[in-house]
Amino acid sequence: MLEMAAALRLRRDLSLPLPAPHWPPGLAPSPFTEDSAAAAHAVMLAGYAPGEGSVPPFPTWWQSLVADSEFDPALFFLARADDGQLAGVCQCWTSAFVKDLVVASGFRGRGIGEALMLTAFHAFRTRGAKNVDLKVETGNAPALRLYRRLGMSEG
Repeated sequence: MLEMAAALRLRRDLSLPLPAPHWPPGLAPSPFTEDSAAAAHAVMLAGYAPGEGSVPPFPTWWQSLVADSEFDPALFFLARADDGQLAGVCQCWTSAFVKDLVVASGFRGRGIGEALMLTAFHAFRTRGAKNVDLKVETGNAPALRLYRRLGMSEG
């Protein structure tokens, strides 16, 4: 039997000051399209392989994603390197919830996760959301550090 990891629910108040995203050199935001779905899924699959989350096989993932009433492609943020390689993904729901944030292993430690999260925060603020929420496993120390640095807290 698999043991379930403990998770925290974190929230960011969007009425508080919100810095603009800073994109590292050689990286930029990129729109999510149906053509980028397989690459986004591959980044999530590789990122979750060590056990900090999971994603079903692509056909199942894609069918459930596009069928979900909370899916909006405008809230699926991508970070792309100058060479076209996908460096990170931030999948959000319309309820102002960050469902997945994954940075490809070769791109970690450059501020991509922060830039993606700030991009999401600004998008939700523009849509009138008061807060942004997410769940994170208690053992995922790098993610917890990032989220807390971005002003997220329990509650």
